[in-house]
Amino acid sequence: MTSLSTPVRTHVEAELNYLQPNGARPVNYAYPAPAGVPQSSGIVSTHRVSIANARVLSQPPTLDSHGFTLVPHRSQLSSVEEYLDERVLRERYYAESSELIKRVTGAEHVVIFDHTLRLDIKDHQQAGIREPVRRVHNDQTFVSGPRRVRDHLPPAEAEERLGHRFAILNLWRPIGAPVETAPLALCDARSIAESDLIPTDLVYRDKVGETYSFTYDARHRWFYYPQITPDEVVLLKIYDSRSDGRARLTAHTAFDDPNSPSDAPARRSIELRTLAFWPAGS
Repeated sequence: MTSLSTPVRTHVEAELNYLQPNGARPVNYAYPAPAGVPQSSGIVSTHRVSIANARVLSQPPTLDSHGFTLVPHRSQLSSVEEYLDERVLRERYYAESSELIKRVTGAEHVVIFDHTLRLDIKDHQQAGIREPVRRVHNDQTFVSGPRRVRDHLPPAEAEERLGHRFAILNLWRPIGAPVETAPLALCDARSIAESDLIPTDLVYRDKVGETYSFTYDARHRWFYYPQITPDEVVLLKIYDSRSDGRARLTAHTAFDDPNSPSDAPARRSIELRTLAFWPAGS
């Protein structure tokens, strides 16, 4: 962690990878792409941006204003091995995370439908663990958001839930040590225009989903939380069914922090993808 004698950085300058539109619908593969097919299509457009330290803001970001927030939370899981144990993860971590999301958001019901473990080592050989994503994106679109409800709830319940407010939230946490490499850059939802969003196919082995890639816009306001610890989580707004002025989504990406020590341990993290539901009238 930063010592008392270390100046607090108000921002960092770093490069983020956007998508340059070329008229073709972009395609990303969630598994190794077939021979001769690129893992990700589209033209990457790299831009150097200022990423502000969200820890020093006088008013901390919130889910409904910025589309993200930082929440102190100590997990019952205390070792890397526990996060790698599928049974422990689903029985204990899913349960405590659902309760956390309910407490922070006021949602009455939470369904965790996916998780991803990440390690910031290129071409590592650990099965089931992915590298951080270094491109500006959002995990769902205004089309695929409602589809997720129908994918993960019984038909009758899905239709009833779709009649009230629901959201898709990601819960992101470091594992084992504070983040020193590949931190998350988070975009203020209020600085995103609908024209910045590029629907993108995400190809799984059994289906095709839809995410948003983003075009560069100089008005985007980027933030990060330096040295996030395992006792903190970031909540990200991926989709919100309400269009009443609150943040409906945001953009995020891992980035290479030029201030990361050359011998910094590789980032380990876990993200949960969740459906949050509110009662009628919320």
